[in-house]
Amino acid sequence: MSRQADAPGAFDIDADYKPLRDRVRDELRQRIIDDVYPAGTRLVETEIAAQLGVSRLPVREAIRALESEGFVKTVPRRGAVVVELSEQDVEELFDVRESLEVLASRQAATRATKAELRRVRSILTRARKALDAGDRIALGKANEAFHDEILKLSHNTLLQSLLEPLQGRLHWLLRQTGDPYDLFEEHSAWFEAIASGSADLAAERAREHARLNREIVRKLLAERQRQTPSA
Repeated sequence: MSRQADAPGAFDIDADYKPLRDRVRDELRQRIIDDVYPAGTRLVETEIAAQLGVSRLPVREAIRALESEGFVKTVPRRGAVVVELSEQDVEELFDVRESLEVLASRQAATRATKAELRRVRSILTRARKALDAGDRIALGKANEAFHDEILKLSHNTLLQSLLEPLQGRLHWLLRQTGDPYDLFEEHSAWFEAIASGSADLAAERAREHARLNREIVRKLLAERQRQTPSA
């Protein structure tokens, strides 16, 4: 798929071998994660179908799939609308993320290869370049890639499979951040702990990172709720 961050447009329907509805779903999910479609946005089938150059059917099926994933809800007289993360969503996602990333980090510290560590370091380099360039979308993608790679470094296929159904919502959660420079420093310290080979230190850095960011997201959510006019 090809997608512009600021202006949704058509994509390559022959890009891969996934069913069309799945490719449309992946595209719409990514637009939600990238905040191209922020919370409250109506997903109008005819408009999206025209943008992507597909019929309405795969768009309708994609929206239904995103509703089952928790990205979209059907509102009377409005149709499909991008949801806002609730307090319960935030707490439950962070509970899962903290538990599994702490375990992944502990295992990564003793299982990651030198080649894998170089790959993660290159992701951090990419994040730093995006940060300095003020490229929010590229930075978000690099941060997502960093978290995904930590799971891979664990060499625990069951752990990765448990997180796979939640990956989209976890990526969405990762975009709800505070100071991007602080986030970069946290990622760097976390990576160095893994690279040091200390399982205890790696687990502690993962735990600290999850707890710091849980508090940040709580505050962001509370601020948005204060700014939202009551019905």
